[in-house]
Amino acid sequence: MPIAKPLTALVAAVFTIAALATAPPATAQAADPLSTDKVLRDPDIQVLGNPKGDVTIVAYSDYNCPYCRKIDPVLHKIARDDGRIRLVFKDWPILGSASVHAARFALAAKYQGKYAEAHAALISANGRLTESRVSEALAKAGIDVDRARRDLAARGKEIDALLARNNEQATALGFRGTPAFIVGKFRVPGALDEENFKQAIADSRAAAKQQ
Repeated sequence: MPIAKPLTALVAAVFTIAALATAPPATAQAADPLSTDKVLRDPDIQVLGNPKGDVTIVAYSDYNCPYCRKIDPVLHKIARDDGRIRLVFKDWPILGSASVHAARFALAAKYQGKYAEAHAALISANGRLTESRVSEALAKAGIDVDRARRDLAARGKEIDALLARNNEQATALGFRGTPAFIVGKFRVPGALDEENFKQAIADSRAAAKQQ
């Protein structure tokens, strides 16, 4: 059964969607944007942290969002310190065309095995990203920008479908802006500090034991 209420006041709302508590048939999972597989284990999105971790943190973020930039190193630190966190970044470019451009190039970089490097380069940029600044940041991070352009031309439909899927999920979950998070089976529509994230992780593990 779904959990009826948050375990702490830190967690703004809880999944009450049955698909995230008890797995439905595969056909229903495929159609439901909020199924466990779609939200936590999208095969088209690279997992950072520990791929076999027991708690997944999903971050919906925009490379031009200052709050996303501030929380990003906190998430990586938590994943390193804990050792059992699956860290998943879902590009949700809602702050204009430059954000969409940055997200598309970051996702194109995965075809040369460098999504993590692209994400780090773009999320740590100072000031608003433009198309030219995206190229500069990626090149400095060791990404072959010309290859990323070719991969984007060849795989653009797949990348755009992934971005649409991320947007569909974020909208269905009621998120109104970035950053927004899933911690285990809790949704957190806003940034937390390190200690509050740790508490949400502990709550997620406690909830899992109760099921």
